[in-house]
Amino acid sequence: MSDDDNNQQQQQQNQPIEKSKAELDNDIQNNLQNNDEEFSEFRQMICSIIPPLQPEFHKGQAGRIGLIGGSREYTGAPYFSAISAMKTGADLSYIFCSSDSASVIKSYSPELIVYPVLDQPNFLDDFNAILPKLHVLVIGPGLGRNDQILSNIGTVIAQVKERNMPIVLDADALYFISKCPEIVRSYTSAILTPNVAEFDRLYSAVFRSDSKLSNKTVGDDDARSAVELLAKTLGHITILRKGPVDIISNGLITYACREQGSNRRCGGQGDLLSGVLGTFTHWSHKAFESNQISGSSSIYQNYSPTLLACLAASMLTRRCARLAFQKQARSTTTSDLIKEIKNAFTTLYPVD
Repeated sequence: MSDDDNNQQQQQQNQPIEKSKAELDNDIQNNLQNNDEEFSEFRQMICSIIPPLQPEFHKGQAGRIGLIGGSREYTGAPYFSAISAMKTGADLSYIFCSSDSASVIKSYSPELIVYPVLDQPNFLDDFNAILPKLHVLVIGPGLGRNDQILSNIGTVIAQVKERNMPIVLDADALYFISKCPEIVRSYTSAILTPNVAEFDRLYSAVFRSDSKLSNKTVGDDDARSAVELLAKTLGHITILRKGPVDIISNGLITYACREQGSNRRCGGQGDLLSGVLGTFTHWSHKAFESNQISGSSSIYQNYSPTLLACLAASMLTRRCARLAFQKQARSTTTSDLIKEIKNAFTTLYPVD
């Protein structure tokens, strides 16, 4: 063999082996299975609230999730939330958005049911016609801070409370709550999902009469105690504070979700979480009402449907972020996370 042949062979050996997308997906799945923690009590309980896929089920039984949000500036947020609810397993997603955002949102996906009524004088009438169909209501993604629209949110929350319907409040709905926190006080079917900045604003608003607390910036080291205190003060509603570690508390029980995510902070990840949480909230409440959760009776003392839903949604969202980042690195966007919902779900919650 000539020197040229030897050099060519050596160069070929030193070249990296290109893997197909299918091979890369398989490597990631194997890595997750090999490094996954022991099947925890949390995940066993979460699996037991997930409804089986049965041939006798009809459309809507796995969840009809309503979403109020979507404005001229923010059309992506309600889409990310509503489509994530369906990708997680809800059957139907309804979006109540402003009239100038509806066509854009509809163009993103034919699966979504879109009502262009949020900024219309008859909004409450149109919304009330659909409300009885819904299992859970998510308010906030892409909502904006238009005074007319925000003025209706208080009425909507009051109507939801009358029906004892679970509600998830995110994004600009949390801005509204910071102005009138009494509206959710003691409504234990409510879940608030603030990021760090939103949490600090809400914390200051609730404790405005206490100068030591109202002027405090909550750091990661004292986040657990702060979330617990705020949830307790608001009458044991459930709060999921998003951060390096997601802190979940109802003022009585507090958990930290340490599922590995990613360091990528692209917009829209919180919207994905709110939609996923909407679906898990319906499943969790339904499971608790029918006593279908596997395990001892102590589970019902140590958990609540809102806490369990938050744990499930937090773990799933963070795993989506990790899977997407392994493939896309700095190019990761929320659309990449949505594509990973199926893989994240099946590795975390192997029920099918």
